[in-house]
Amino acid sequence: MTEPISYTAEEIAKLLKVSKLTVYDLIKKGELPAYRVGKQMRVDSTDLEAYKQRAKGGTAPHAAAGIPAFQAAPYTMPPQSDVDRGETPNGAKTLVITGQDTGLDLLAKALESRLRGCRPLRSFASSMDSLVAMYHGAADIVSTHLYDGDTGEYNLPYIRKLFISLPYMVLNFATRRAGFYVKQGNPLGIRSWEDLARPGIRLINREKGSGARVLLDEQLRMHGISPDSINGYDQEETSHMGLGGRITLGQADVGVGSERPAKIAGLEFIPLTQERVDLVVMNKPENREWIAKLRETLESDALRGVLSSLGDYDLSLTGKVLADREAGLY
Repeated sequence: MTEPISYTAEEIAKLLKVSKLTVYDLIKKGELPAYRVGKQMRVDSTDLEAYKQRAKGGTAPHAAAGIPAFQAAPYTMPPQSDVDRGETPNGAKTLVITGQDTGLDLLAKALESRLRGCRPLRSFASSMDSLVAMYHGAADIVSTHLYDGDTGEYNLPYIRKLFISLPYMVLNFATRRAGFYVKQGNPLGIRSWEDLARPGIRLINREKGSGARVLLDEQLRMHGISPDSINGYDQEETSHMGLGGRITLGQADVGVGSERPAKIAGLEFIPLTQERVDLVVMNKPENREWIAKLRETLESDALRGVLSSLGDYDLSLTGKVLADREAGLY
């Protein structure tokens, strides 16, 4: 029997016309079966073709699928490569930055110019999934925006529960508005959380573990609204832009997300709350050199300038240490 041809991650990136990091993300999420040969990850041609067929049919799983709760599912460590963790081929250490906000791409670029011997790499994952990945050592800088309805606080209640004895540090990245996406003119008059349960309103939801999904679920809980009463609650998109696209196409009437993607999609944005986007790192001795560079970068005029140009960030807390377990601030 003839053995299938196998490809390296670089070869697959060229075939699919995507970045090599995207290929590693597909491998880490289990969408593209792979195996290690020496220091290289290899993918058989049959598995690549199967992935392409699933993607064409719209059945390929999304790379940013979230974990619904900390104990809801066992975490499987993603396959490791010489690029996505550890060292790059040129010997530089990698720092994996997780999260879906486009501002993190600007942070990675700004941070790279200040680091020696380290290379920031981006991984796109939900807030909850990112925290769980950090717990298992698969992420270095985690972005999170998880609302806790009982305290009215963002992020810290979840971080304290998960990192009970770990030396975490939490730094603010930015504050931004979250709210409803609706068509221009808001023809259905959707203004409040209670409106989501009105007959005839079709919701498009975010995936489990995302900050927008947690915000929605917490608000429904606090307002005594059953998810079963909401048309479309089980219909999910794994990005703000995907969510906006579904509303633009008339496949849904409303969704929950941050401000900028709504405007990009040509939708009207109904602000409901200010959400805090924070960064989490492990404040270990071996990390402190690059953590210092991260803090310098967050406080730099250069990064603040490009983030301000995006138009929807409040940077008044950017770089502020919100918790540092090693220093007794938590």
